[in-house]
Amino acid sequence: MKILDLLSMSVNNLRRRKLRTMLTVLGVVIGTASIVVMVSMGIGLKELQMELVSSYGSMTAIDVYCDIYSQSNSSEEPNYMKDETIKMIEKIPHVQWVTPMLSTYIMMIQGKYMANVNLIGVSRRYLEEIPLGSGTLPEENSQEMSFVAGNWIPREFRDMKQRNYYRGMDEAPDVDLLEKPVFVIFDTDAYYESQSPSEENQTKPPKKYMIPISGIVEGGDREWNEYCYNVYTDIEQMKAFLKRTFRKKAIPGQPVTKKGKPYSYFIYENVRVYVDETEHVKEVQQAITDMGFQASSNTDWMEQSKRQADMIQMVLGGIGAVSLFVAAIGIANTMMMSIYERTKEIGVMKVLGCDMGDIRNMFLIESGFIGFMGGIAGLALSILISFLVNRFAGIGQLMTGMEGDISRIPLWLALSALGFAVAVGMAAGFFPALRAMKLSPLAAIRNE
Repeated sequence: MKILDLLSMSVNNLRRRKLRTMLTVLGVVIGTASIVVMVSMGIGLKELQMELVSSYGSMTAIDVYCDIYSQSNSSEEPNYMKDETIKMIEKIPHVQWVTPMLSTYIMMIQGKYMANVNLIGVSRRYLEEIPLGSGTLPEENSQEMSFVAGNWIPREFRDMKQRNYYRGMDEAPDVDLLEKPVFVIFDTDAYYESQSPSEENQTKPPKKYMIPISGIVEGGDREWNEYCYNVYTDIEQMKAFLKRTFRKKAIPGQPVTKKGKPYSYFIYENVRVYVDETEHVKEVQQAITDMGFQASSNTDWMEQSKRQADMIQMVLGGIGAVSLFVAAIGIANTMMMSIYERTKEIGVMKVLGCDMGDIRNMFLIESGFIGFMGGIAGLALSILISFLVNRFAGIGQLMTGMEGDISRIPLWLALSALGFAVAVGMAAGFFPALRAMKLSPLAAIRNE
C-alpha cells in the first residue's frame, strides 16, 4: 500500500472521530506547551545569568589579589606584587596584557560637598577600555595628573554641614565635576586626626590639591557598570605624584617594613590580567595561583551559574515532560479504542491480503499525526504564553536583577519539541498497532 493511501486512510479515520481526536490532541497541546515554556524559562534564566556575569567585566580577565596587610604582619618574607611580578605574569603563555592597579582612598571636596572614594591607578591601555560619557581621558605623558570619575561618583558626595547623604535618594548634590574645581586630600588619616585636636594630637590639616576631572564614565548616576564606583588615573602619573608628595614618608595604602619605613618600590594589591581566549583562562589562573597569589575570574562565576541554571532547566523540563507523558497515555487509550471499534475493518484488510506492516503503519501514522497536530498547536500556545510572561510578569529582573526576557524559545527548542511530540505520539501508538497486527482475521470478521 502506498504511503499516500496510508496517510489518506489515517486522516479519514481521525476525522470520523472528531471529538475524541480533538480531546487527545488537546492533551498533546498542553503537554507540548508545558515542556516548551518550562524549558524556555530555564534557557532564559541561564542566559540572563550569563549576561549578568558578563556585565561584571570581561570573560578573559583575571583579577589577581595580594593581601598586603596580613603579609606585612607575618614573620615570613612577604610575597608582594610589584613591577617584577608584573613582568613575570606577562611571560605566562596566553597572557595578552597586564595592568597593575595601584589603589588608595582619597577625599574629594567641591564647595560644601565632600566624598570619600577609591582612586585606582591603571595602565594607559586599561584607561582606553573605559567608556566615557563626557570629557576625555587624562593626557598621555603629561606631568600633571587628572582623573576619570565613575558615573556613580557625584552621588557619593555629601553635605559636610548638614551631613546629607544622596546615595539612593531622589535629590542629587549640586556637584559638577567637569566644570567646577575639585580639591583632593590624599592623606585622609591626617585629615581626620586634625579634626579632633588635643594636647597629645597636634596633627596639622593635610594639603589639598586641585586636580582636574578630565572625564566621566558613561551612564547615569544610578546605572551600574564595572567602572561606576571608582576614580581612575594613569598609574605612571599617580606614582610620580605620590613620590613627589610623600617623599620618604609612608604612602597611604602602601605597606611598610617592620621598622615602619616605606618600601623603595610600589606594591600592588590588585593586578588585572587579560588572556587571549576564554578557554585559556583556567590555565593562566592556575599558573598565577602557583606563584602564591589569589586569582579569580568571571569564568568561576559563570561555571557556577551555569551549573545552577542547568539544574533548574532539568527540573523545569521534567515538570513539562510529565504533562507530555500524560498526553501519551491519552494517545494510547485513543488508539486502543480505535482498534476495538475497527476490528472488523482490520479483519477485512487481512483477508484481502493487506501487508501486516501496512496495518501497523496506519496506526502509527494516526498516532503520529495526533502528536504532530498537538505539537504545532502546542508551539503556538507556548509562544503566546512566552510573550505574556516576558511582557507582563517581569520574572527575569526579579530573579536575576537583569532586564530581559525570561522565556526564550530558540529554533532548536521549537523543532525539538515538535519532533518529540510526534515521537511520543508514535511511541504511544506502537503497542496498539502491534495488537492490531495480532488480531485473528476470522475472529475479526465475525466481530460485531
